[in-house]
Amino acid sequence: MTFIPKPKVFHPALPKNALGLTRRDYEGAITTLCAGCGHDSVTAAVVQAFWDLSIEPHKVAKLSGIGCSSKTPAYFLRDAHGFNGVHGRMPALATGANAANGDIAYIGISGDGDSLSIGLGQMSHAIRRNVNLLYLLENNGVYGLTKGQFSAAADKGSLSKKGEGNTMEPIDGVLLALTLGASFVARSFSGDKDQLVPLLKAGLTHRGFAFIDIISPCVTFNDHEGSTKSYAYTREKKVDIVYADFVPPTHAITADYASGAVRDVVMHDGSVVRLHKVAEDYDPTDRDAAYAYVRELQRRGEVATGLLYIAPTSQDMHEQNATVPMPLTTLPFEQLCPGNAELQKLQQRFR
Repeated sequence: MTFIPKPKVFHPALPKNALGLTRRDYEGAITTLCAGCGHDSVTAAVVQAFWDLSIEPHKVAKLSGIGCSSKTPAYFLRDAHGFNGVHGRMPALATGANAANGDIAYIGISGDGDSLSIGLGQMSHAIRRNVNLLYLLENNGVYGLTKGQFSAAADKGSLSKKGEGNTMEPIDGVLLALTLGASFVARSFSGDKDQLVPLLKAGLTHRGFAFIDIISPCVTFNDHEGSTKSYAYTREKKVDIVYADFVPPTHAITADYASGAVRDVVMHDGSVVRLHKVAEDYDPTDRDAAYAYVRELQRRGEVATGLLYIAPTSQDMHEQNATVPMPLTTLPFEQLCPGNAELQKLQQRFR
């Protein structure tokens, strides 16, 4: 894998965030993906979200597995910690890293092949543990690195580039995440930055597993007529359940909106996602209703996008297990290794 660094040329007039950093400080290497790949648009949205939130790049860990999607962490936050693992094993890496140090932000980048096939069990348990992680599933319906075979997310009846029809039912990442109990579930489109950036910011501030399924067309193998993951199909069929905007907790929440037009969802850390209702009576805190509505749109051949579900309360893995409040690297040796006497007491509990 070849990484070409971007020239370190900064225009003096570039806007800066609260840390005094420009968006260029949140970029990575020059992309080697195909021109027009939806994943590059996701990368641009990730850069924007981290910059907007003024998150220090060195306090971020970015993790991935194998696939076109898993190459994208190289293209953002060059000063962040990073680990590119084996196929489908990124959720376990994220779980272990977060268990050792919960003081930094975690973002996991995966694809429909990496997450919904070989990595399905790994993702399921990361959801069950409610690992504090922004999990992006860049969904193009094919295995791009191995020349365009159908992935587990490919819709039944969709056509390959060669004109062959998919005969198997798909695994829908959103429905799976809702079923397994994810505390934050959303879907977006790589070509809709106005919707995607606020969702990314909301996911980064959510305390727990924040799952965002992003339809991200593969321009080489799955952007043709007959594909349900193409640019044309997604633009035509996507339905915005809610218009999501992110309101930082430091800003006052105004009430200059018509009655019933806005729903404020308070995140675990006090930040707010402001929802402008599009679907009548849609409640993003009702898991069963969210599942049913996504299924209803599927039957109509439409794709639900926006913030689909958020848990009213969410306890992440550290809160569930009452772990120590500081990273393990900061604990003194005597606490990490208390000696044989303490070990014997611990073993006695299991006899």
